[in-house]
Amino acid sequence: MSVSSPKDKYLAVWLIFFMLGLGTLLPWNFFMTATAYFTSRLKDPSLVDRSANETEAAGDSRSVLEAKFNNVMTLCAMVPLLLCTCLTSFLHSLIPQRLRVMGSLAVILLVFIITVVLIKVPMEPLPFFSITMVKIIIINSFGAVLQGSLFGMAGLLPASYTTPIMSGQGLAGTFAAFAMICAIASGSEINDAAFGYFITACGVIFLSILSYVLLPKLEFFQFYQQRKQRSDENAVGLMQKESKDQADDQTRPQKVSVLNIFKKIWLLAFSVCFTFIVTLGTFPAVTADTRSSLADGGSWKQYFIPVSCFLLFNICDWSGRSLTAFFMWPSKDSWILPVFILCRVVFVPLFMLCNVQPRFYLPVYFHHDGFFIAFIVLFAFSNGYLASLCMCYGPKNVLPHEAETAGAIMAFFLSLGLALGAALSFFVRVLV
Repeated sequence: MSVSSPKDKYLAVWLIFFMLGLGTLLPWNFFMTATAYFTSRLKDPSLVDRSANETEAAGDSRSVLEAKFNNVMTLCAMVPLLLCTCLTSFLHSLIPQRLRVMGSLAVILLVFIITVVLIKVPMEPLPFFSITMVKIIIINSFGAVLQGSLFGMAGLLPASYTTPIMSGQGLAGTFAAFAMICAIASGSEINDAAFGYFITACGVIFLSILSYVLLPKLEFFQFYQQRKQRSDENAVGLMQKESKDQADDQTRPQKVSVLNIFKKIWLLAFSVCFTFIVTLGTFPAVTADTRSSLADGGSWKQYFIPVSCFLLFNICDWSGRSLTAFFMWPSKDSWILPVFILCRVVFVPLFMLCNVQPRFYLPVYFHHDGFFIAFIVLFAFSNGYLASLCMCYGPKNVLPHEAETAGAIMAFFLSLGLALGAALSFFVRVLV
């Protein structure tokens, strides 16, 4: 006898998943946004004290730690993200869900509290650099566990409940980009701006913890958790029945392995992976080096990248992710979805032929700012919409008791796409 699903009163579960999605990526986005703060504390005093003429003669007044900060930060972010997402995909069933989620959020909150404290503590560049990289490793390691756990949890619910996670992650980038623009507009001291960034992040993470504490108390979430338990119990009963009928096949029903689940969702997994390879292959490594052809030393020159690249990208990406809450096309079995995803590769040469500076090999075909802005809008919206579709459909291609594992596998391939895209971006940028 089937039991009808209760209603999600006041969309409480949807909003909690949105909040948890926001808490997943906000920490990393705030670290990226505060790059100017970190590099300001890595300056070599001997280089800072040079005269203007000496600085111009040197060509680059940055210290080695300043120059390499972004590259090392990307490496320290993507490698742990990929490894921990992989481990979560395989080992999530061995660690209780509550420990994975609450533990990850608590560790991330602690790291941000330490970051806030260190703003007021004078440090030499090398120790500060080392501590910052350790914090980035910790944040992305536990962020990967949190992300994999969230998509696993969402896999137990109706397909539309993956959307709030993706939408919350999209808002994280928008929020960080908006904060960056506000900091530029305020003209405040860089340390004060950083203090505001990280205090805000602490508040959001704390709200995420409170949201998760409330989640198990909601009837809608309880219903699907209990359905999973019943599905697991039925699977155990089936194993016991078959073991009586055929002793030789006693272990066969237990082999509902990660590999068997992957065979059912491999196309969607590779689709979401390729989506983020294309996206991270050009954004922000290529797009952030684009220069305005209309600005002539005015304020637009200062705001062009923060607004046209970061803020516009994140708003359109967030819009694409959020649209799947109301509209899901193509269907999960349609060949149109992977074709659309493959077509996004056209954005790579389009951005390379914009006014990216400095450049060494390719000519500039798209001089006007309007071309770049149009490309960003389509690029970001398609990324958010298509990636969100893949993440929604993945857990629905498997049996109910396999949905959590399927969600974790999809999260792993999302992280794999991020890591491969970040690695590809170095090669793409060199070719411009």
